[in-house]
Amino acid sequence: MLAREAGIRIGWASVSITPDKPAQLQGQFYERVSEYVRDPVMATALALEAEDGSEQAVIVSCDLANIRGEVLTRMREELVERAPGLDPRNVIVAATHTHTAPVMYEGFYPDPAPGLMRPPDYVELVAKRTGEAIATAWQSRRPGGVSWVLSHAAIGFNRRVAYDDGVSQMYGDSNTPHFVGLEGTQDHAIEMLFCWDDAEELTGIVINPACPSQVVENKCYISADYWSAVRDRIRANYGDGVFVLGLCSAAGDQSPRDLVRRGRGEPDMHEQDGLAEKGRRIARAVEYVEAKARREVRTSVAFSHVVEDLSLPAKKGTDDQAQEARQELAALQPKQAEGDSSGAPGGGWQQRRSRAGTTGGTPDTDRILALRWQRILDAYDNQADQPRFLMELHVVRLGDIALATNPFELFLDYGLRIKARSKAEQTFLAQLACGRGGYLATGKAVAGGGYGASITDGPVGPEGGDALVERTLELINRMWD
Repeated sequence: MLAREAGIRIGWASVSITPDKPAQLQGQFYERVSEYVRDPVMATALALEAEDGSEQAVIVSCDLANIRGEVLTRMREELVERAPGLDPRNVIVAATHTHTAPVMYEGFYPDPAPGLMRPPDYVELVAKRTGEAIATAWQSRRPGGVSWVLSHAAIGFNRRVAYDDGVSQMYGDSNTPHFVGLEGTQDHAIEMLFCWDDAEELTGIVINPACPSQVVENKCYISADYWSAVRDRIRANYGDGVFVLGLCSAAGDQSPRDLVRRGRGEPDMHEQDGLAEKGRRIARAVEYVEAKARREVRTSVAFSHVVEDLSLPAKKGTDDQAQEARQELAALQPKQAEGDSSGAPGGGWQQRRSRAGTTGGTPDTDRILALRWQRILDAYDNQADQPRFLMELHVVRLGDIALATNPFELFLDYGLRIKARSKAEQTFLAQLACGRGGYLATGKAVAGGGYGASITDGPVGPEGGDALVERTLELINRMWD
């Protein structure tokens, strides 16, 4: 596992994964259909190989809500013939978590209307085009150099509001005497990896903020969200040929919105002005450290890549949770049958905080709430047969930096624990990578309840989160021993 220093070859490619017809959009508890393409959703690939061929890694960022396992499998199948010499297992694919990209799963929303792209067709499009980008990046690798720097920008903010009754709510109202603070912290540091060609000309940048790309998450158009603005500004500054690879760090409890100031004093972080502002902040963070990165280019670096299947303890449901699910399902069933969208069962879920994590109020949300409560019951009934969750874990050392992956919407505190105890000078984290794991909340969040921390929001709980932290640190730190 120890890495010796050697020259490095670098290759880049990017391809549009924008659908050629309208599509349902992933995210939210109601159906949205794209009306137009504001900006393309992209797949960007960075290929890295030790000069002697001893190590390799391809890092891919996709402007998607998450990475479906089927997409990863199909993508790797594409590489067998397209990328000779590349082990498909060494390919890391992560999502930026935009909510303005097409749906990739069937059953969550109503069946697509005629003329809309169906999820299986979009899965095939993403797998094929992303496979092409990976193959192109691999085939274009050339001797080059890298440099790593840390910058800062206020991009992500904790989105779980805590109240004086011990309950937390994602995107809760802070303008109330019951507000006691945000449940967790935020991280405005941004790890950056600059890549250069053999003439020390900039070829691309890996940027790793702790915030999903969800400024315009409720809109009805295709968009890469703030990453589109980042790309535009960086290319305007450094040239059209410079690639931008965005990785979302641990940010399961983060969003682009400051829930304390509630939009006062800055552009609306639900609209395109807010999207542009986030792009400006990240681009300025790049500008601030670009000269330092240019002075510190390394053409010979330690390089190591480990991938393993990690088994984590699965979350266990309680008798009380199962009973609550049965009661809520019973209340929803007559309401759904009557087609009533005027309120919510039990006297108004719009007013009370639901431990399922969301509120009722439309036929779509009521239907999805019923699905969520049913998933709680299914998980409770089947937990003895599914005691473990298997995930794919990658750890890469490149010079003095480490990159570690996970498939979750990983709450920030887990990421901070990894960064604090890592022996690397900088530690990059890529959540929503190589599979879909749902939310992984902290024990504090589980105690507060609400969306993101309920039993139905992911298969792994705090016990598994602790195990993930420890194993990730063990693999990272062993590379420096």
